[in-house]
Amino acid sequence: MPGRGYRQAAYAPAPAAYPPDAYGQRPAYARTAGYAAAGPSGAQVGYAPVAPGAALHSGDPVPAQAYPAQSYSGQSYSSQAYPSQAYSSQAYAPDPFETPRARPASLPVPEAREEGIGRAMDPRFQRQEVAYDGGQRPGTIVIDTPSRFLYLVQPGGRALRYGIGVGRPGFTWSGMKTVSAKREWPDWTPPAEMLRRRPDLPRHMAGGPANPLGARALYLGSSLYRIHGTNEPHTIGQSVSSGCIRMMNEDVTDLYERVPVGARVQVI
Repeated sequence: MPGRGYRQAAYAPAPAAYPPDAYGQRPAYARTAGYAAAGPSGAQVGYAPVAPGAALHSGDPVPAQAYPAQSYSGQSYSSQAYPSQAYSSQAYAPDPFETPRARPASLPVPEAREEGIGRAMDPRFQRQEVAYDGGQRPGTIVIDTPSRFLYLVQPGGRALRYGIGVGRPGFTWSGMKTVSAKREWPDWTPPAEMLRRRPDLPRHMAGGPANPLGARALYLGSSLYRIHGTNEPHTIGQSVSSGCIRMMNEDVTDLYERVPVGARVQVI
């Protein structure tokens, strides 16, 4: 547009001294000595062809040979030109506010595990002998529901203390009972009240390692409550049952050997 003072640069073809090489590549170009950075003055950028291996102008920060004008074929984007390390997972820092993406189907999905399974039991709930001054005579079982402990009172102001699982909210109770019966690997017949709450439960289950009553059971009077073992040891120290007292299988077996039928049981 000459009317506005613009001057069109003349086009000059590449000299014949630089024909395409044996691989069909076009010649590389470098800035000429008259190069000036484009800015407010509107200075133009000039280029001139450079032979392979020729020295470049001192203003060029990168050799022209590093950017040969190649065709845009699949080979032009090789792993050497775009190293994968630049886009590795270590270089990527996820945005903490980013919406989670779906897990790719090729990656394994971890199995869902019930919370608490496999965790180490709190050392407080391990069986141990402790000082005790509750005033009950030796041989009495004292169940401290809020603290999740069962005490078997011993002579001399001592007691064996066991960790237990107790009734969940709405299923706790207190009072005096006696051990009315003892069973090894007891069968389990859920009472009608439990079946109404949990119709999915079996009507009867034979004793064994899969039985929820565990290795031993001490029946408390004529009630539906028992002190028994469990096949869910991770529930010891928690409020989880329908009113029964749970113990580790090895602990209820130890208590079973020490307590006779007729022993007093105080639940507080």
